Amino acid sequence: MADSSDEEFSKEWIPYAKRPEWKDVVPLEQDDGENPVVVIAYSERFKDVYNYFRAIISTGEKSLRALHLTDDALKLNASNYTVWQYRRDILRSLDTNLNEELEYTEEIICRNPKSYQVWHHRRVIVEWLNDGTKELELTEQVLGLDAKNYHAWQHRQWAIKTYNLFDNELIFVDRLIGADLRNNSAWNQRYFVLNHTGFTPEVIQYELNYVMNRIRLVKNNESTWNYLRGLLQHGTGKLDQYPEVVDFCEELYVSGVRSPFLLAFLVDLYQEKRLDWDESNNEDDPKQLEEKVNELCNQLISTHDTIRAKYWEYILNKFKIKLSRSGTTYQESNTDSNQF
Repeated sequence: MADSSDEEFSKEWIPYAKRPEWKDVVPLEQDDGENPVVVIAYSERFKDVYNYFRAIISTGEKSLRALHLTDDALKLNASNYTVWQYRRDILRSLDTNLNEELEYTEEIICRNPKSYQVWHHRRVIVEWLNDGTKELELTEQVLGLDAKNYHAWQHRQWAIKTYNLFDNELIFVDRLIGADLRNNSAWNQRYFVLNHTGFTPEVIQYELNYVMNRIRLVKNNESTWNYLRGLLQHGTGKLDQYPEVVDFCEELYVSGVRSPFLLAFLVDLYQEKRLDWDESNNEDDPKQLEEKVNELCNQLISTHDTIRAKYWEYILNKFKIKLSRSGTTYQESNTDSNQF
């Protein structure tokens, strides 16, 4: 997990300037201009390696020794895009064993798991091989060290989608969610998989039960509430399209749960029901819906989401304006905050 540095070199390392096999190359020093704003204190090893790297670029040399030179350059800076690009140019020119390059990139990724450039290089090599079978194992290894590594998740999604590797992904994701219910990356991956394999009515029903069970375990978890909303976007797109979800949320509230994510969900639910209400609706009382929205917003403003008080004031005011435009007079609520 360490950053690239001089420490990755062995004690027996010999500067390129003293290597007989490189005596035909004239090192090219970095030109920072006459008056550089900031002069970086590079190590002698760094200057030696990159002076020779600039030299081979200037001559366009693509050889095995040049390939080894890029390795030393990347040990010093694994995020140098120019080095990675030139390395790819050399690999193409030499027609090297790309499976060995995959092993090489795995070593670099394990040392520098948050370097975008190495992940990009890995992707290009996989594309050249047209084989993504090793990518799930690699990304699982990296995610085992950091379950929220953005680059690993991005690469994993690309490989799964490109090479149709969806089969066992939900099992993997379920294991991560079981280890950490707040792992937003894992919840996002679950949605990604189902969004590509299909949100059938059966799948949606199963997932609703799945996420509600997880919410029961940890009520104040934004990831699960976002996932629930994502599921409800399918079908009619209405928050009340599944009565069991409405009952579940209202039961949580009645039991005393005051998670801001629960309250926000109920605000949106009751706004939606009130604004869609017409006289043919015999189930809901429009005035009660208005009172619920008012009471929930005030709870969020005063107690449960004070950091976003201005936002909830805006939501409540916007709701009142929508009602007035529809010809309805909004009535302030005097309801008990624990009763619906």
